[in-house]
Amino acid sequence: MTGLPPYYFRVRENGAAVFRVDTENRLRRIEMEQIAVINIRSGEVRPHGERQLLPEDRAAISAWMRKRRALLQRRRIDDIRRTIDHLNLTAQWAQSRATPEELSDITDSLLLAMHDLRSILVRRKAERLQKAGEPRGKPEAQDPEAQE
Repeated sequence: MTGLPPYYFRVRENGAAVFRVDTENRLRRIEMEQIAVINIRSGEVRPHGERQLLPEDRAAISAWMRKRRALLQRRRIDDIRRTIDHLNLTAQWAQSRATPEELSDITDSLLLAMHDLRSILVRRKAERLQKAGEPRGKPEAQDPEAQE
């Protein structure tokens, strides 16, 4: 068997278990030997058991972690874009097809979630604008009597 990668990464909730793939044994079977566990958030790489990781193991793990973080970031943005689509579909549903009972069942929860999201987005946008040096709102109107 050829063409298999030298490492296999079994994705877990917060990282992966790393296996070295071996096909060069006398029975020509695929053998996978666990060599490490990765925590993608903290960047921690723990060798499995008493194992010492080789430089090529560490290089493969580092490369996988970079690719995995990039993939997770793309997925987060894609999830947000899908959420926007879902909000638009929900608005259309509420306007055209929802029964009064269905609306009664979801209105409070949806309004609270939307209010929470809006509060966060407004605050974060104000922070970005303030950091960029833009005014945070409309300039105050000048008092006409003060100009005299």
